[in-house]
Amino acid sequence: MSTAILTGPPVAGSPLEADLRTLGFDVRTASDPADVTALLADVPAQERVALVDPRFVGHLHALRLALTDPRFPAAAVPGALTAQPEARAALARAAGRIPVGAGTAHLTDVLTDTLTEALDREDIGLHRVEPGSLVATVALTPAQRDEAREAAAAVDDEAVRLRTAVKSRDGFFTTFCISPYSRYLARWCARRGLTPNQVTTASLLTALIAAGCAATGTRAGFVAAGVLLLLSFVLDCTDGQLARYSLQYSTMGAWLDATFDRAKEYAFYAGLALGAARCSGDDVWALALGAMILQTCRHVVDFAFNEANHDATANTSPTAALSDRLDSVGWTVWVRRMIVLPIGERWAMIAVLTALTTPRVVFLALLVGCALAACYTTAGRVLRSLTRRARRTDRAARALLDLADTGPLVELISRGARGRGSTGSLLAPVMAFLSSAVLLVWVIFQKNPASWPTVGVAACSALLAGAAVSRPLKGALDWLVPPLFRAGEYLTVLVLAARSDAPGALPAAFGLIAAVAYHHYDTVYRIRGGTGAPPRWLVRATGGHEGRILVVTALAALLPDTGFTIALTVLAVVLALLVLIESIRFWVSSGAPAVHDEGEPA
Repeated sequence: MSTAILTGPPVAGSPLEADLRTLGFDVRTASDPADVTALLADVPAQERVALVDPRFVGHLHALRLALTDPRFPAAAVPGALTAQPEARAALARAAGRIPVGAGTAHLTDVLTDTLTEALDREDIGLHRVEPGSLVATVALTPAQRDEAREAAAAVDDEAVRLRTAVKSRDGFFTTFCISPYSRYLARWCARRGLTPNQVTTASLLTALIAAGCAATGTRAGFVAAGVLLLLSFVLDCTDGQLARYSLQYSTMGAWLDATFDRAKEYAFYAGLALGAARCSGDDVWALALGAMILQTCRHVVDFAFNEANHDATANTSPTAALSDRLDSVGWTVWVRRMIVLPIGERWAMIAVLTALTTPRVVFLALLVGCALAACYTTAGRVLRSLTRRARRTDRAARALLDLADTGPLVELISRGARGRGSTGSLLAPVMAFLSSAVLLVWVIFQKNPASWPTVGVAACSALLAGAAVSRPLKGALDWLVPPLFRAGEYLTVLVLAARSDAPGALPAAFGLIAAVAYHHYDTVYRIRGGTGAPPRWLVRATGGHEGRILVVTALAALLPDTGFTIALTVLAVVLALLVLIESIRFWVSSGAPAVHDEGEPA
């Protein structure tokens, strides 16, 4: 139970107290700032406190947005203010500083607004809710009250609540084929007490069943898999809409929503590969692994670009201006959103092709579609970066270094190379490109890549990687460093497994890359949540990208045939357990802020 304090002259017949109790508040009253201060001291420190003017007139959902959203330490609309435990001290100080007596009417008449201004000056992260079409006001006279009530009656707040449960920016398929009915499913779930985490889990289970159906290798199984994958996506949309509808944002929800999407999609890839082998003996594991690598690298491009420009100053670009002008033309908005093949369009394509064609066709379509989308988005980001006059911050450089996932070997090399090269030059992306390209050219064109010379080339690759991160990553194109490292690592494992004579090497490589990709996604969402990258001991324990490459190349040279498959499998299991245990510990027990992922950028 949270506590709401009514501060101001009472209003007879007002439904305000009933509304506050509906929202889960225990209602108390205070006549002046001194009473407010006393009541604040009386409320347990771990509780949320709201201050509401009794003359407030507005929609229940406006109050809900202002008083119950867990993402903000403090929030306000006209006439209502809330403070979570971390903002309680600032609220108490603000109330204690308000004088009482003659000449203070301008401060105490609408006390909630005075306290809101005080908290705004405290810089504690106060969120001012924009009511939009909802009504939220303090009516000081009967005429104002009648006018506000008429305005509130003219707007259906439940319709507004349903509409705003849907993301304002989404793909074409999601917007027109899913959200028109999934929002009602979200409301149905809310009225039955279901949580977003439960819906997220149901979406995962549905996708895993879909993967199992695909693994049967029968036409009926493929059709069932396509239908279930679409149902899983409906539930995937519903969990976010439920979170927005009922404001059930949580740290755990952010983690589940972010990671389960990847688990669902990549488990379905594995199911398709198993089904292809069972149906016709078609080995498509290389295509499945290629699709997973391409999709993961696309996300790393998006994540790194966004982090590099998260708080850049003087952030101007003619390319960005052109993009904004294109978005002002209705049809171009949807075309550009569809070109990048977002999750809705991608899953719809996978589902339909799974039901009607073969796994090989599914993967070939994915590779072609995602490759075109990657070229389009990456080219646009490169143009924006080259034409943008912006100064990157230390925070952005730190985030890019964390996303690079460099291990102890590159740490040692970069310390030795520090100071050779200027910050802001193209040295970092060029060295990162060479680090990956040298190794990939060797393993692709060498007659026998499973050899000790390959280990030597991997060591040279690590030297180049150390040069890439020897200076702060503040250059215009330094955000390319993490995706170049990811591509180098993932593709090296793919090529070594594909060119190995070891049976089962590609499925084992699929598991290894899945475990490493989870680690990289986990890093992204920790940074997004404002809690920083995983602990350095974990990065060192996983070897960093250069350490894993050295281990895999050494295993290929040391253990031919079946031994290589067994070694890859063991490495995948060890890494998966290591990163999963630490990830679960962090997201369950940390004080990360309550957020909800608004969906992948591509």
